[in-house]
Amino acid sequence: MRSLTRPLSYGTVRRGGSNHFRMAGAEFVAPATARGRLYQIDWYPGLVLDDKAGEIIGDIYQVSAELMEALDAFEGAEYPASACWQRCWMVRNARHGFWEWLGAVAESRRITGGDWLDR
Repeated sequence: MRSLTRPLSYGTVRRGGSNHFRMAGAEFVAPATARGRLYQIDWYPGLVLDDKAGEIIGDIYQVSAELMEALDAFEGAEYPASACWQRCWMVRNARHGFWEWLGAVAESRRITGGDWLDR
């Protein structure tokens, strides 16, 4: 039996994002949100968790362990070596994984609406 996980996509691999093709083989589950602040780090977003902040818009997918490994490789290969990322799991009604940005942010680069696709 293959291991499945449900990542929250809030950036370029989300439906409508420039790298959505990387989700080929994943099953779209539902739109979802996380509490935090979203920043434009470069050509990609960074999510900083914050329970007191607004909602970050994303999508939940069900993916195989193999696809998750490929997504992790893409994330790691595309980001600067000095970047600070941490894989997190949030538990509300279900368990969802995502990458949280732990590096420096500039408030001027904050995406105030919480939706990467509407920046």
